Amino acid sequence: MRRRRLSRRLAIALLLLGLILCIWQAARLAHEQALANLRDDAHNELRLSAANLKGYLLRYDYLPQMLASRESVQRFLTAPDTQNPMPLNLQLDRFRFTAGVSDVYLLDRDGTTVAASNWHRSNTFIGQSYAFRPYYKDAIAGGEGRFYGLGTQSLARGYYFSAPVWLDHTGPDARPEGVVVVKILLGEVEQGWSAQNAEFLVTDRDNVIFMASRKRLRMNALQPLTHAQRRMLKDTRRYAQEPLDASGIRVEHSYRDNVRVVSFARGPLTQGRYLNLTRPLPEFGWNMHILKPLDPVIQAQWLAALLAGGLYGVVALGGGIGWQRLRLRREREAFAERERRTLARVRDELEDSVERRTRDLTASNRQLSAEMDERRRAETSLRQTQDELIQAAKLAVLGQLAAGINHELNQPLAAIRAYGENARRFIELSRLEQADANLEQIIELTHRMADISAQLRQFSRKSSERHERITVQSCVAYALRLFQSRLHDGQIRLVQQLPETPVWITGDLVRLEQVIVNLISNALQAVQNTAAPTLSITLETPREHACLRVADNGPGIAEANLSHVFEPFFTTKAPGAGLGLGLSISARIMEDLGGKLSVANRPEGGAEFTLALPLSPPPDVALETPPHA
Repeated sequence: MRRRRLSRRLAIALLLLGLILCIWQAARLAHEQALANLRDDAHNELRLSAANLKGYLLRYDYLPQMLASRESVQRFLTAPDTQNPMPLNLQLDRFRFTAGVSDVYLLDRDGTTVAASNWHRSNTFIGQSYAFRPYYKDAIAGGEGRFYGLGTQSLARGYYFSAPVWLDHTGPDARPEGVVVVKILLGEVEQGWSAQNAEFLVTDRDNVIFMASRKRLRMNALQPLTHAQRRMLKDTRRYAQEPLDASGIRVEHSYRDNVRVVSFARGPLTQGRYLNLTRPLPEFGWNMHILKPLDPVIQAQWLAALLAGGLYGVVALGGGIGWQRLRLRREREAFAERERRTLARVRDELEDSVERRTRDLTASNRQLSAEMDERRRAETSLRQTQDELIQAAKLAVLGQLAAGINHELNQPLAAIRAYGENARRFIELSRLEQADANLEQIIELTHRMADISAQLRQFSRKSSERHERITVQSCVAYALRLFQSRLHDGQIRLVQQLPETPVWITGDLVRLEQVIVNLISNALQAVQNTAAPTLSITLETPREHACLRVADNGPGIAEANLSHVFEPFFTTKAPGAGLGLGLSISARIMEDLGGKLSVANRPEGGAEFTLALPLSPPPDVALETPPHA
């Protein structure tokens, strides 16, 4: 009797020990599985939210550059003290409303706001200096600026894009005249986060929580800031006078792949424990964090423990029934039937749970695919919009070319008249060969005038331009033929330093000759009242480029006008003597040909225009055809 009682106690102890081990093992496995599922969900949600945040910010990246290139902005910066800023303020406000941004404002070279979309508000930016902001420093140095922080006037959190405004960036010492800044508010993105079953944080390089799904989490630091960090943030006024207290985060456990279990000692998240994943945003220098509550993991642990305990009890009960199978056969069969039904129910529940989980994952994948398709459509629309803006800019320049075509045809018309008068005189003197040569020159000039007028149609469709290998010497020779009479009548000394070996380039023959003719014409006008007038033409090939210099010994160009000579309609000639379009059109032609046109005053007096184009390999001898053949 005593031995039986001891055996019974031992069996009960073994059963309890087995129950504890089974429950512990089942709970541990359920914890790992539920934690893995929660980590996968958090990873997908974090990736999707990070993509949405990046797409939301980067869709405004091109706006400052587009505004900086507008003529109204550049014209205002030429003399902001003498112009009425109200038209520009209204234009910036209309653009702010159309683009859906918070603020748009213009800084001068010193960092002071001279025009802003919020000109009518009490906390307007006009008159405020933002020279301390990094986005001003980056842009005024010639780059693109990005910055995030609190506004000094509105104290609203925002992200800033900036771009320099160039009035002339062709000179070696050119620098921007101002900076265009666009500010974007971040509340719209945070509203989308609040609808999810997770907490989102965005921290900067100093671990300051700049964005969060909960308002009380913002403007705190994940870890206490050092004195150097606080001094740096104070210098840039990134977060105004915010105390930036520590968030009180505690890391309870760390896993691989930067996965942690954390809790908070203070703040709105003190009542729970969270699974923390971090994703870097290198485009902005930020880190995005997600905090998923561990409640599903705890619930899975309890459910697995209960199921394991129940299954263990069923198995133990089945063993007891088996031990008594000889005596209680019917009862054992009945109990076995109940056991099978219980196992089937548990299996069905598990299958239903797996099916529900599969449906959830499928829905999440479909949502992610839809978001990716929407982003691709948005990128396609953005590229189409940019192409349309480029085409609109070309059509605007087309109007300037139409206005200046009369200017470009004056030189051939004058030459035709001179050749015609000489031809008539030669016919009177029965010098028919010379008359025929002049008529041939007239025919060639008419062809050239037709080619010049055709540039209006070719300019509107850049892909239709005809480029071929040509020599610079042939273009210079043709241009000088147009001015033979002026050089002789004006007793102008011509100095040519051209290499005997042909210098080949790839370009449009008619348009390049148009530029050279315009430069020689301007040089001849500059030396009209100069004693011993001289025209110098030099061709060199430094660094794989053909550099053609056209210089004169005239009075030169005033230093104040050097930065404006290539602007449309800028001229120092008397009214009626010129439209001021020749150099502007020539500069644009050089840009289209992949070259550059620059100007400088010579130390010995006079002006020198430099035309630079990339060299091309000479064509095969069998294919070589001289221009104007």
